[in-house]
Amino acid sequence: MKADVGLVQAGDGVWVHRVPFRFMGMLQIGTRMTVLRLADGGVLLHSPVAIPDELAVVIEALGRVKWVVAPSLYHHLHAGDAIKRWPDARLLAPAALRKKRTDLRIDAHLEDAAPSAWQGIVEPIRIEGSMLEETVLYHRSSKTLVGADLFENFTTVDDFATRSYLKLGGVYGQPGWHRLLRVVYRDKKTARASVERLLGLDLARIVIAHGDLVTSQPKETLRKALGFLFD
Repeated sequence: MKADVGLVQAGDGVWVHRVPFRFMGMLQIGTRMTVLRLADGGVLLHSPVAIPDELAVVIEALGRVKWVVAPSLYHHLHAGDAIKRWPDARLLAPAALRKKRTDLRIDAHLEDAAPSAWQGIVEPIRIEGSMLEETVLYHRSSKTLVGADLFENFTTVDDFATRSYLKLGGVYGQPGWHRLLRVVYRDKKTARASVERLLGLDLARIVIAHGDLVTSQPKETLRKALGFLFD
């Protein structure tokens, strides 16, 4: 997977940046950072990736970086680097990440009330019942749902090993959650309630970390991707 050049606008006040990423050392699943603009002109970085100087310049042209979000226990690798680059920004992360990343300066927990600066603009919604401890963000003005590992959506993959892995999990060519990884949902009933809350939102698109963005029939796609929670 090739990296996007700079930022690609996905919606009004929403930009994404995709980079290569290997899962388990060999699977080329890529990952994606999302940048959201807030009402005060500041920006929020969701699931930050490595940010070279030239990309930082592009981000800063959008607004002052005020927030960095590590959305789960597995999307935090570059959060510390982002805070070092923008030390005045506040880092929000799951409370459980404190034990995993004792080196991180976590300013607030995603499980707590949303910052006042987010009110009416960005709504955090925790996915309960999952070992991932993920909180997704709903950007109201653009009707965009921003997640990390909410589901995967690989239309096509060139790499043979990656394609085979996705086919094994039933998620090649269609949105879903790999069969071998569904054990992370310890409480399907509770997780289903979280997904139903997402389905009640007014959605225009869904941004995820791994695979293609969802720009058509987002609710139907979300329901299909996490259909195993409703079985």
